[in-house]
Amino acid sequence: MRFSSLTLFVLIGGAVASPTSTHVFHEKRNYIPSGWWRHEKLHGSHRIPMRIGLTQSNLNKAEEYLMEVSHPTSEKFGQHWTAKQVAETFAPSQESVDAVTEWLVSAGIAPERLSRSQSLGWINFDASVDEAESLLKTEYNVYMHKTGQPHVGCNGYSVPEHVQPHVDFITPTVHFDKRIGLPRGGGDAPVQKRTDATSTAAVGSPVQTETAVKVGSPVSGSLPKPGGTIDIFSFFDSLKTCNTRITPNCLRALYLFPPGISANPKNSYGVVEYSPQAYLQGDLDLFFQNFSRPQVGQSPILDSIDGGFPQTNVRGFKYNGESDLDLEYAMSLVYPQKVTLYQAGDLVEGASFNNFLDAIDGSYCTFEGGDDPTQDGIYPDPLPGGYKGPENCGGFAATNVISTSYGYNEADLTPFYEMRQCQEYMKLGLQGVTVLYSSGDFGVAGNSGQCIDPVTKMYNNGTSGIFNPSFPSGCPYVTSVGATQIKPGASVTAPEEACETVIFSGGGFSNVFPLPDYQASAVQTFFRDHPPPYGADRFNNSQKTKGIPDVSANGANYVVAVDGKFSLVYGTSASTPVFGAIITLINEARIDLGKGPVGFINPALYSHPYVLNDITSGGNRGCGTPGFTATTGWDPVTGLGTPNFPKMLALFLSLP
Repeated sequence: MRFSSLTLFVLIGGAVASPTSTHVFHEKRNYIPSGWWRHEKLHGSHRIPMRIGLTQSNLNKAEEYLMEVSHPTSEKFGQHWTAKQVAETFAPSQESVDAVTEWLVSAGIAPERLSRSQSLGWINFDASVDEAESLLKTEYNVYMHKTGQPHVGCNGYSVPEHVQPHVDFITPTVHFDKRIGLPRGGGDAPVQKRTDATSTAAVGSPVQTETAVKVGSPVSGSLPKPGGTIDIFSFFDSLKTCNTRITPNCLRALYLFPPGISANPKNSYGVVEYSPQAYLQGDLDLFFQNFSRPQVGQSPILDSIDGGFPQTNVRGFKYNGESDLDLEYAMSLVYPQKVTLYQAGDLVEGASFNNFLDAIDGSYCTFEGGDDPTQDGIYPDPLPGGYKGPENCGGFAATNVISTSYGYNEADLTPFYEMRQCQEYMKLGLQGVTVLYSSGDFGVAGNSGQCIDPVTKMYNNGTSGIFNPSFPSGCPYVTSVGATQIKPGASVTAPEEACETVIFSGGGFSNVFPLPDYQASAVQTFFRDHPPPYGADRFNNSQKTKGIPDVSANGANYVVAVDGKFSLVYGTSASTPVFGAIITLINEARIDLGKGPVGFINPALYSHPYVLNDITSGGNRGCGTPGFTATTGWDPVTGLGTPNFPKMLALFLSLP
């Protein structure tokens, strides 16, 4: 599979040509971001720090490497890589170093002015504006933000044709400085990279990208949805009420898995939370008092990333609902196994998925240009009350399973940003990490029900327009989790249906990521046997892009202790940590037998769909349509279905 424009030019071979080769477009900005304007031309003698990010080696083989350790038919299944193996395999080649160095020297940059970064992925040097403009065939300007913040950059740049395959990213150029403010739907202009980055490997109408809001914002559409409060004494923890009240015992009965009985020190389960979202210890204890008494007083293991901590200053469902839900169910379902809480970001800057990934893999801090300062938290945080310590680049270990109940719309972010992040999930899979993300709660629409206007490519009110898939669910190297529900009035043993109570399971087809080989047959079968009643004006119907979600679990009527009382909670925010708990229990059994964790589970599940309960009813309406319909086999509502623990356990224990 050809992954993206990020790898396209790595595949082009050939010796280094003459430095006089024609320059070709590399990156450009279509328009100046909102709130900025061109202030003045930068004087030619002004010196600026130049950084050239080199392309990684072997990215064209990335999926092949991952399938070797993840596909159930592979002799190397479970032989996961070390972090050192990953770093060495994807480090820039000597050919790339030589090509870029020769270009710079031939252009008058003396060799002694050049240095390599510790990660070996960058060539650094200082240059005058005149030198930089000559190198990149561009013009540097000072841009000013309405707040008074200046920025040095250009609207586009070029590099020699023979050098382009070796250069991924150059700064400072088209990427604007740290985000100013956090308006919903505002932000950065899209950047085109080499080929048209708005379409990349996807086929169909391009979607205009927008800068994402802070993922932990109390107004984020990816947070769980509250129902009414309930009197805990009004019902018993009985399997007879699971159709209206989901508890840990209901989930065990639904998916046929037992309570945990051991805590192998080699096993681990992590839940990621983004400030200001935080759990309250009193809520955990209230929940445990009623549903898991031995855990009263217990807390998750805290990994504080970029100043993150479980704040208690601001309370309410919008601040505590997500973390309370995630931890109450993750901890109770895997007990006595401990759960690690990755709390990311301070209360001023917040954090992004990239900030979390930086903390568990230091090399990601500089991979392909590093984080995007217009979208990611920048540390140390100079603002009052901000985290003044250094950015966490490495220092935290990845757990065997990582569950994240947050998400963006694919259209919130540039395809370059998304593809860079997706590559990191691939590297985690190589190391035996199962990465789970919720698919969203608004059916075929995006967070808060946003759809895309077919003319302007901007968000509308959600009553019409183009379907709006979620990110990172479209990344082929994560497992996307949708939501189901027990049918009204049905027993806990009856087949479930797609969730249509309060929320609708997020699903659809990516506009960025190509269809992975492991999913190709399932997607093609869906289109052949159950063709959707919509055309390319509604969604990417090319049958060549990743389908969402991969799997599902119950996401309705969860009994959750929030702010000292019990409430009903809904969302893929619930189904994701539950699926993660089940994988953690499977890992526990494998590790007890001397095997390793299951790692990237998608190839095994798509090869053996019988280990999941197929969901064949319900839909995921949105954008003024009924959305897609759950049906036999994989579908873009509930994926392959919900866990059947005995069958999943038997499958994964049978593998090396």
